[in-house]
Amino acid sequence: MKGCVLVVDDERDMLLLLERIITEDTEHRVETTSDPHDALGRIETGGVDLVITDLKMPKMDGINLLEKIKALDPTVAVVVMTAFGTIETAVEATRKGACDYITKPFRRERILVTIENVMSFQSVTRENRVLRAALEEKDGFASLLGGTPIMRKIFERIKQVAPTQGTVLITGPSGTGKELVAKALHASSNRRDKTLVTLNCTVIPENVLESELFGHVKGAFTGAWKDKRGMIEDAHGGTLFLDEIGDLSPVLQTKLLRLIQEGEYRPVGGNGIRRADIRFIAATNRMLNEEIARGRFREDLYYRLNVIHFDMPPLADRRGDIPLLSQHFLKKYATLNGKTITRICPMAMQRLMTRDYPGNVRELENIIERGVIFCRTDTLVTEDLFLEEPHSETPGAFPPTMGDLPFREAKDRMIDLFHRHYIDQLLRNNAGNVSRAAQQAGIQRQYLHRLMKESGITTEEYRHPEAGE
Repeated sequence: MKGCVLVVDDERDMLLLLERIITEDTEHRVETTSDPHDALGRIETGGVDLVITDLKMPKMDGINLLEKIKALDPTVAVVVMTAFGTIETAVEATRKGACDYITKPFRRERILVTIENVMSFQSVTRENRVLRAALEEKDGFASLLGGTPIMRKIFERIKQVAPTQGTVLITGPSGTGKELVAKALHASSNRRDKTLVTLNCTVIPENVLESELFGHVKGAFTGAWKDKRGMIEDAHGGTLFLDEIGDLSPVLQTKLLRLIQEGEYRPVGGNGIRRADIRFIAATNRMLNEEIARGRFREDLYYRLNVIHFDMPPLADRRGDIPLLSQHFLKKYATLNGKTITRICPMAMQRLMTRDYPGNVRELENIIERGVIFCRTDTLVTEDLFLEEPHSETPGAFPPTMGDLPFREAKDRMIDLFHRHYIDQLLRNNAGNVSRAAQQAGIQRQYLHRLMKESGITTEEYRHPEAGE
């Protein structure tokens, strides 16, 4: 990797020597300065990979310059040179972030080996940073896809909220991506280097949940034969995600409230108070206001959790994201199953667009996974999805939600529904032959083509090899 080496020394001869060595024997670009303050300005501008600095300089010594460089940009590597090669100065320099230490006078080979070692390390480190950023983006946002206005607002709020310490409550129906929002908040936060600990409050039995959350001491109960760390201790410095918080028992709600308010907790059977530095994120598919009214959820805990609120929309409210999500899941499961499936046929996509999705994004993902498993070509077709016929899409039935719409909108939807089903059956009966289908329907071929275009239907799914146009 070609990089930039900045040499800082108050002796002009040393600057010229190092500039000549680096220029002649490496591919790296070299810059020189005798002023440490000028060096800091160049660090602020960016583009410097390695600083080689003298330890003894009149305006600012090398240790002080090292500290300021690391404060400005911790990714810049620093090598310290000195004529006073003592163990004490070497230890101090490395302790404060120097990656190597060279004594004057040095041999040409020594400085070249040091530069190449450091620049190689910088190259690997940079690749790791890029990879890590990509993985964080993947872990936080890959399945949390969407281009609809409602999802764009959620993405913007995640970017705003993630760097803060604010407690977050995420609500919404099951399968809408509440846990993905929690992961995105953690991955984009200042705590991303620490652990994200997830506790599902419905999975663990109530009599075990307290021990899992707070930990316990030896002898706290039958079977507690040694001390056990709890999830709170595991999450110290990081994030604790409490999924389905609405199912937490009243006793644990009280203890959780103290933890959030005071940052203090007590392990089961323990006498000592412990402290925890945790960012809290909670999620639920319950209506907590109704749970409070019924006396099943503490109002004070609700207000502690509900500092920042995300309400995840059902998939039916963001249908425009279905094609994007479908393609994402198609790629995911095609790769996972070793298949080359590159597209979803228009009719299959039309069917996906018109479903109700009570299971939301999770249901769509399951449908695409099933389709990939049964698909035998490079294109996912309707038959691969094995969709049950929804009553709301049956032409002879009146969808139950249609009565909530204005007359004109309901009428247009019913006409679209009729067109899709009628043309689908027409093309199936004629193996995708548009001319024969139009003749059977008693309409002009051009008019059928227009209806097909409006409904997003092509003949690819219906054609047999012997079928013509």
